[in-house]
Amino acid sequence: MVKLAENRYGKSRVRLVRVKRRDGWHELQEWTVQVLLQGDFASCFTDGDNRKILPTDTMKNTVYSLARNSSATGIEDFAKELSGFLLGRNPQVSAAEVTISETPWDHVVTQGNAHPATFVQSTRELRTTTVVLERSGASSVVSGVDNLVILKTAGSAFTGYVKDSLTTLPETRDRLFGTAVRASWTYASPNASFDALRITVRNLLLSAFAEHQSESVQHTLYAMAQNVLDHVPEVRDVQLTMPNKHCLLVDLARFGQDNPNEIFVPTDEPHGYIEARVTRE
Repeated sequence: MVKLAENRYGKSRVRLVRVKRRDGWHELQEWTVQVLLQGDFASCFTDGDNRKILPTDTMKNTVYSLARNSSATGIEDFAKELSGFLLGRNPQVSAAEVTISETPWDHVVTQGNAHPATFVQSTRELRTTTVVLERSGASSVVSGVDNLVILKTAGSAFTGYVKDSLTTLPETRDRLFGTAVRASWTYASPNASFDALRITVRNLLLSAFAEHQSESVQHTLYAMAQNVLDHVPEVRDVQLTMPNKHCLLVDLARFGQDNPNEIFVPTDEPHGYIEARVTRE
């Protein structure tokens, strides 16, 4: 005998560009939306009975329709609106989870002024959020950034680690430290100033990375999370994933040249992979 333990379903990779036009000034947003529903769907799996199934194509259409009239300016508020709308229309749904990633676009600056209707994508960094709303009224908001590419050329060391017969890595007190950060943080309340707090958290992560005297990726990861928790009471915990994107010193001695930490070769694979969640006690 078998039974259905748990399930959810939805629509993923719903891509949306929204343009808000106000008095000759345009705002451009590009979102990728995922919707996942949990609820009373067992009969669909066990008996092929679709009477409680909202088609995923309808979920896609709902994203576009809500975006048309939504007053939400950020991804967190739109995710809350979308999850509430789906729960309100579907009594068979017990929880709705909406995840959105945003690709940032900036106004092009020409002759010292921002052009009102022309945009440039100057970074591949993504803004992210996941909102879960349950029928009981319980909710959570987790926001973050992904592919935040940063590198420091000083203040990074790696020494004192385990060495065995297979260790070839030399110790160093001066190395390049590059990573592509994926960060997420859980808000203590589902109602917060999300746009302003996102800027604050991002700046705190960057300042800690820049100023920390690093003994390892782990050491700096912890300092970055701690900096956020020390300064933003609205955040309950911080999760960071930081691949160590190596820059390897090139041996120029064979060419009769020295290399005082100036010429490196960047490598993406393989790379170290460090992640942790830091929370309040």
